[in-house]
Amino acid sequence: MSHATPISWIAMDTDAEAIHVAIFRGQERNPSEEFQVSSDKRGVGRLKNKLAKETGQVKCVYEAGPCGYGLHRQLREAGFECEVIAPSLTPRKPGQQVKTNRLDARRLGVLYRGGQLTAVRVPDEEQEGLRDLLRARDDVRRDVMQRRQRLNGFLLRHGYHFAAGQNHWTQKHWAWLKALVLAERLQKVVDEYIVAVESSQQQLERFDKQIEEIAQEPAYAAKVARYSVLRGIRTLGAMTILAEGGDLRQYASAAGFMGSTGMVPRESSSGDRQRRGSITKAGNGYLRRILIEASWSYQKRAHGGAAIQKRRRNQPEWLLAIATKADQRLHQKFTKLQYRYNKKAVVAAVAVGRELAGFIWAIGQQIEKQ
Repeated sequence: MSHATPISWIAMDTDAEAIHVAIFRGQERNPSEEFQVSSDKRGVGRLKNKLAKETGQVKCVYEAGPCGYGLHRQLREAGFECEVIAPSLTPRKPGQQVKTNRLDARRLGVLYRGGQLTAVRVPDEEQEGLRDLLRARDDVRRDVMQRRQRLNGFLLRHGYHFAAGQNHWTQKHWAWLKALVLAERLQKVVDEYIVAVESSQQQLERFDKQIEEIAQEPAYAAKVARYSVLRGIRTLGAMTILAEGGDLRQYASAAGFMGSTGMVPRESSSGDRQRRGSITKAGNGYLRRILIEASWSYQKRAHGGAAIQKRRRNQPEWLLAIATKADQRLHQKFTKLQYRYNKKAVVAAVAVGRELAGFIWAIGQQIEKQ
């Protein structure tokens, strides 16, 4: 008879103040031990000392959340196996109305032991820092858009409309804005709105400069150049792929990478009936936005412009072959969806963006080997 030491399943529910722990040893129905430690360094030290006393293999788990990956790294450094779970993919019972930290830890332990949870890829500290930089830049980009809209909306409410052209935020538009003369109180509001827009734009420029500088570092320069052979993908897009996607060899197929962006369609099929809906959006929104924006480049037929020729200069043949195939296939797909099947351009752009992800995955399989 086998007397193997049972595995200790350590489920943790984390928040800013405390870590709620439930320990399941082997296949026991209820946790044999439950306790709480603080989330600070001292509390995590107590947790590690407690886990070190377990006699068998220790497997730890907690859900990804606002507290980040610090606990994961500290437990891994101490020699404990630890996984971080995607909360959106955690099974939930219908009608479950009671939710506490203690119960969440219990449920997580049972599901983890049963192999019903999906772990997320935990980036290293360098990649996480790059990702945070790019996400902060995206926050500022949204701030710029919102502040521009507020200024335009305010002026429109008071009867001021820029009629000198369709393009806003050009030099001509700025000159018109700063030449406006309104009533005293209204003028103060406009001046403050203009200061807010200019401040955000300057902040965005600083972020862009930092990203450009990082992209030229030896660790990133070659990879950025490889991804940039694709139309619509430049430094910012390539750096987003590297920061959010990481090593694309973690995806066994192009479909797996497409699914991680949330650009695959919903499906509810039964028997011979197939019903597909809009995209799931259950994936990385930053990657999805970059891919959809890049897909608009394929609406027009490929042409050998100076910019794309420069990006493709001195690149290996295998890479140019992928880029050329993408030029042809994605333009044909965009055209077919828009003109043969009468799809809206925005719908076609999403479909092309999904297929563009496949070409990015193909490039990613090669550049990580070099």
